[in-house]
Amino acid sequence: MKTEEEGKSQFYTCNCFTTDNIFLNDYKLHVRFESEQQFRLDYHALLRRLGCGTDQQFEDVLHEVSQEVDRRRRLSVTSAERAAVIKDVYQPLHPHVYHLQESYLTPKFRQIVELCRSSDPSEHSLLGLLEEEAAPQVYRFPVFEKSFCEELVEELEHFEQSSAPKGRPNTMNHYGILLNELGFDEGFFTPLREQYLHPLTSLLYPDCGGRCLDSHKAFVVKYDMNEDLDLSYHYDNAEVTLNVSLGKEFTEGNLYFGDMRQVPLSDTECSEVEHRVTEGLLHRGQHMHGALPIASGQRWNLIIWMRASQERNKLCPMCNRKPTLVEGEGFADGFTKHSNASLNVSCVLT
Repeated sequence: MKTEEEGKSQFYTCNCFTTDNIFLNDYKLHVRFESEQQFRLDYHALLRRLGCGTDQQFEDVLHEVSQEVDRRRRLSVTSAERAAVIKDVYQPLHPHVYHLQESYLTPKFRQIVELCRSSDPSEHSLLGLLEEEAAPQVYRFPVFEKSFCEELVEELEHFEQSSAPKGRPNTMNHYGILLNELGFDEGFFTPLREQYLHPLTSLLYPDCGGRCLDSHKAFVVKYDMNEDLDLSYHYDNAEVTLNVSLGKEFTEGNLYFGDMRQVPLSDTECSEVEHRVTEGLLHRGQHMHGALPIASGQRWNLIIWMRASQERNKLCPMCNRKPTLVEGEGFADGFTKHSNASLNVSCVLT
């Protein structure tokens, strides 16, 4: 009989994470880097058209991309090292926020989850409790109580002001926090995904892995008038994403949604979706979206990328190829070396 530890899946990263989807903020462009020769052939002319007009500017871009590839190669090790140091040196301001309690969740969200857990839930009944946005299959609902959002932001600000090392979520968000490194996964986000979000995604997104979510990446992004103002058009490394506005006071900065990632922006009509503090927006990870600039104040958003290894083991959502696996820490990027279909019949998609 397997022990609990032996029964856990080992999660992996696709090798494309090192080389693909590197964001050049100055040119609002995602690039791939496998070699200097490949990069010059693929991007020299395009970058010139985007304003990278001199040889020195191109060399600066090449250096930036090379550094990012090197950082990604070391990421698993450096992330584990940061998490160990944070655990050793950081004293939380609000230790209780690291452990999910039902009192943190709004009565409406608990009602939604209870319906989804019932013996015969219907999508029609569920949609009656959710607010549907203009963008297709984007749903809004209140997630956390205001008092919890305020305490969580206070905790994150306290961490930012500490001397503890800090990793950032990705190349697009320069002022965010990786919540697994801070110690939130086991006591907060794993039970939130398994007990509360999975029943909901099973009904809403059965065709893109919503019934089989088995890992996640949770992080916070911050928008400020003196820091990141907006977020370029992109898709997520996730099957399903939950985006919750935590605060503080801000104006503008709406999300905008286009079409799925296979559809060019030129053929897409975008829909704006307003952020409201305490409320979450649930959408498919491959649904193209971005964030318009805030006009004043500061906004903190909690992002949970939820992943289904049964889906991504077949096709990596970032490189659109069968994944080539590299060992990672924790949930890594949600790939496994086996299909969970035979282990969990409830994951079989309709």
